[in-house]
Amino acid sequence: MNELQDLYREVILDHNRDPRNFGELADANRVVEGVNPLCGDKMTLYVKLHGDTVEDVSFKGTGCAISVASSSMMTERVKGSSIGATLALFEQVHDMLTGSGGEPPADLDKLAALAGVREFPSRVKCASLAWHALKAALTGPNGKVSTE
Repeated sequence: MNELQDLYREVILDHNRDPRNFGELADANRVVEGVNPLCGDKMTLYVKLHGDTVEDVSFKGTGCAISVASSSMMTERVKGSSIGATLALFEQVHDMLTGSGGEPPADLDKLAALAGVREFPSRVKCASLAWHALKAALTGPNGKVSTE
């Protein structure tokens, strides 16, 4: 189990050091600002929807390693996915972050690295901020989300 925890830590550190899909998306048609006042995480999520597909997605902002890594992994995973599949993934990740434990589903791949935050309840909000911003972008107009 220690090797798995080390791997998860490395995935989070890698995505924090070199976040994927970082920066503004000029042709986004959904923009959501997110804030986690407890940790000081602030992010803006840019989503370009084309029909029922998340054609492109990016983010910018500042935050702790968990927040940045979660945002980076999320954008990698949902790009090209349908809105329905993305909302289902949101539920799966949310359950993993807030659930009682157990092994994360195998189909979460690298996102399983975020399961460790369950042990630190104050960090769940760091990991879930981008996901709540994504859900807001997919279900409504531009707006703001907060973990409080």
